[in-house]
Amino acid sequence: MGMLTNPPADSGNKEKRCHTISNTVFEIDAKYAPMQLLGKGAYGVVCSSLNRETSEKVAIKKIKNVFGDRIDALRTLREIKILRKIKHDNVIALKDIMLPSTKRSFTDVYLVFELMDTDLEQIIRSSQPLSDEHCQCFMFQLLRGLKYLHSANVIHRDLKPGNLLVNSDCELKIGDFGLARTKSPSGEGMDKYVVTLWYRAPELLVCSDSYDAAIDMWSVGCIFAGILGRKPLFPGTDSAHQLELILDTLGVNHDVGDFDFVSDHSIRDYIESLPDSPGIPFATIFPDANPLALDLLKKLLVFNPAKRINATEALEHPYMAQLYDPLLDLAADGPIDLGFDDNLGEDMIREKIWEEMVSLHPQSLCNNLPSLVSSY
Repeated sequence: MGMLTNPPADSGNKEKRCHTISNTVFEIDAKYAPMQLLGKGAYGVVCSSLNRETSEKVAIKKIKNVFGDRIDALRTLREIKILRKIKHDNVIALKDIMLPSTKRSFTDVYLVFELMDTDLEQIIRSSQPLSDEHCQCFMFQLLRGLKYLHSANVIHRDLKPGNLLVNSDCELKIGDFGLARTKSPSGEGMDKYVVTLWYRAPELLVCSDSYDAAIDMWSVGCIFAGILGRKPLFPGTDSAHQLELILDTLGVNHDVGDFDFVSDHSIRDYIESLPDSPGIPFATIFPDANPLALDLLKKLLVFNPAKRINATEALEHPYMAQLYDPLLDLAADGPIDLGFDDNLGEDMIREKIWEEMVSLHPQSLCNNLPSLVSSY
């Protein structure tokens, strides 16, 4: 099945086996038996696996050539730090980070997560009927997880159906934190070209000077619309087309000041040149939807981020009333501190990733310490 490799002295004495799955080599701890490829993305390859020691099925994400680009290495460190600090029922659990063969020269990182049955994109595309109760259940869990993340100062920045993992009992967990960030005090200094285009908030399309957790709430609105309509609401082909689709649907009203935040002069001139229009009522797009669901959707898909509903307000909406309990669905204790800034060099990033690995495998280092010789 795979080739056994002997670990060098600084590896923690963990056996490694090499497995090839769909032309991707996984060099992983021998206790894991890979099963099948689950998916490939810009920041990793994921396969399902069986932990032979516990008989538990897990998902292993291989992040290849981590240090080939400093920005990508920082993203990996952020993902690890965030998931190590965030513990919530509706956020995917990071169960392990494999200790590599050597600290000095490892290039790939293997993250081990709990395994889920499918994702929301597959469900939306399927012929599986979705009731209003299904919709409420999915939205409640998504908003519940986001309330916790945002109160911990974490912005996901890439919410979409494919990153929402689902079990057959309708349990939902937010996954893929490869683009997640903790928000800077000003909201500046963060990449604006985040979030898959169809779920990208208007403030990211019009080059506003800063952004905050409201971008995640726009993505939630787009996901909500995708569940209701079983297809993307704004399937743009590029940023300009995406903005056009949004304005055509939401309408244009120059009297309410919704476009005052637009910082790109050419885009602002374009918007100001458009005549007032009523847009398309959501009741027309989703004629069979619960009116309360459409009211919540309207509050999520607001062009101006300052007027957009936040996660707690969305949970307090009447559509969520039967599910939400503020005494049970708590916020985080406070903002999390990742303990580093964006100016780290490669050596320090490697050191900090190694520290996270070792913190999960403290016995590995102890196994390699020389014996103490008693002097008494």
